[in-house]
Amino acid sequence: MSLSVDLQNSLGEFSLNANFYCDEGITALFGKSGAGKTSIVQLIAGLIEPDEGKIVIDDEIVFDKEKHINLPTEDRRVGYVFQESRLFPHMTVRKNLNFGMRRRHHAGYDTLPFDDVVTILGISNLLERGTYSLSGGERQRVALGRALLSGPRLLLMDEPLAALDIERRWEIIPFIENIHHQFNIPVIYVTHSVDEILQLADNMVLLNEGRVIAAGSIESIMNRPDLAAVSGMGDPSSVIQGDIKSIDNENGLAMIAFDSGTFCVPSKHLKVNARVRVRIRARDVSIALKKPEDISVLNIFPGVVQHISNNQETQVDLSVKIGGEVIWAQITRKSLNDLQIKPGSNVFVMVKAVAIEQTILKG
Repeated sequence: MSLSVDLQNSLGEFSLNANFYCDEGITALFGKSGAGKTSIVQLIAGLIEPDEGKIVIDDEIVFDKEKHINLPTEDRRVGYVFQESRLFPHMTVRKNLNFGMRRRHHAGYDTLPFDDVVTILGISNLLERGTYSLSGGERQRVALGRALLSGPRLLLMDEPLAALDIERRWEIIPFIENIHHQFNIPVIYVTHSVDEILQLADNMVLLNEGRVIAAGSIESIMNRPDLAAVSGMGDPSSVIQGDIKSIDNENGLAMIAFDSGTFCVPSKHLKVNARVRVRIRARDVSIALKKPEDISVLNIFPGVVQHISNNQETQVDLSVKIGGEVIWAQITRKSLNDLQIKPGSNVFVMVKAVAIEQTILKG
């Protein structure tokens, strides 16, 4: 599956200009509130007609202003999961699920097996219940099931966890992972949560004030401090993937091998051979000119300074090349001057094990 978007649209005083391409996997639309994320998924779904542009899903043109093509929502074969579940309150869970199936059967499209969907989503025991009696997390799982049973070739999810509390959010995330990996349906996932992106997404489209300012893999986008400053991603960070090679149970530590070395991190919830995405905040990285001795920090890597970003009065961001990876460090301008660090300087990067965030990746 592939999705090509090239759209221009005005909504009052807000102007949207979105141009991006994505294919398999989960693609996150990320940006501050008002950046245009929800508008984009509504345009893709056909809920809003763009002023100009073109949308292509799986090599089928579903909208082309110049050619006067504008397929109705029901013919675009997209599933849509809203922030609120929007279930029919007068129907049981089973009838809500069957609603999407009937519509697609009438249109001649294949749908996923009913039993497979309810099993993957863990809602088999809810089928005869009224939707009014469901918890927020249960309602969202049923909403996911209804969207899947409509036979979509693309699933649009518009901040599906935003209305849930933190505990319920992390209950739902594994179900979203299972949907993607079990049914191989590409997902466009709108969120303003970096944690959700790190857990779920393969790629990111970054929006700011109605414009796409970057698109690519999670690692390539999040490893740019200049984007963190304008997009709402929070602190500049380094995001790196690796595999858990061993666990030291006696000391409660895990060794995560990445392309250029090994991270030592707390082993809670981690298992050998799992694929992991780690996030290291630049503010948690220290720099030394000589390899430190007699120090409690477990992660020390030799590297070469690549770039110095002088975008703050008192602090600077350094990118340090460590083999094939880059780790960002945020230090004071005084430290930069005292250590006489410049591009090409050989340094040692130091990161505390407890400062490294880990996310186990599915699949």
